[in-house]
This record gives sequence, structure tokens and C-alpha cells, in this order.
Amino acid sequence: MPLFEVETTSHIMIACVENEAAARGFANANYPQEEVIRVSHRPRDAWVISKRLLGLTSTTDPCTTARDCLAKAQGDKLHAVRLYMQHTGSDLEGARKAIESNMAMGW
Repeated sequence: MPLFEVETTSHIMIACVENEAAARGFANANYPQEEVIRVSHRPRDAWVISKRLLGLTSTTDPCTTARDCLAKAQGDKLHAVRLYMQHTGSDLEGARKAIESNMAMGW
């Protein structure tokens, strides 16, 4: 059965249906309040998500970076958050989450 990519105003869905009409029906049944913007037939029986298109181009492990920042800051959470932001370019909330989740693992 072919795969169809269905884009609505708020979601992108992958539907395993017979044809485009069934793909639109799938979207309308699951998200009736949203408008279907685009329906595309996927050429193969697999779905691939590009990490580069999602902005996930870093090859470093965020946990390793967070633990390094904690070590450099000698366990000082605020300093570690600042270091993490400098090293990764992440925002304050993302840096805080990364540091706090790694503090529970040994700091």
C-alpha cells in the first residue's frame, strides 16, 4: 500500500492508504478542524526524515557537553548554563534543561 504525505495547517502526517482521496479522508477524520494544504505520494515504502532539515546537524552528544560544562563550572548550575549556551548556541530554556537533567546524573 502506498504512503501519502498529508500536510495540514498544523501537522504533517504519513498515511498508508490506497489513494489521494483516502489520504485527505484520513487527515479530515483525525484533524477535522484543520485545512489540508498538500498531499504528496511518497515514491517508496519508507519514510525518511532529514536531520539536517530539522536543524540537527551537531555530531556532539548534548549530555556530554552538559557534563563538561558542569565540570568546568565545578557544579555551579548558573555558570554551567552560561557555558552550555556559549558552547551550543542554545537558548536559556534549552540550556537549563540540559544542565538540570545532567545534574541528577552525578552532580
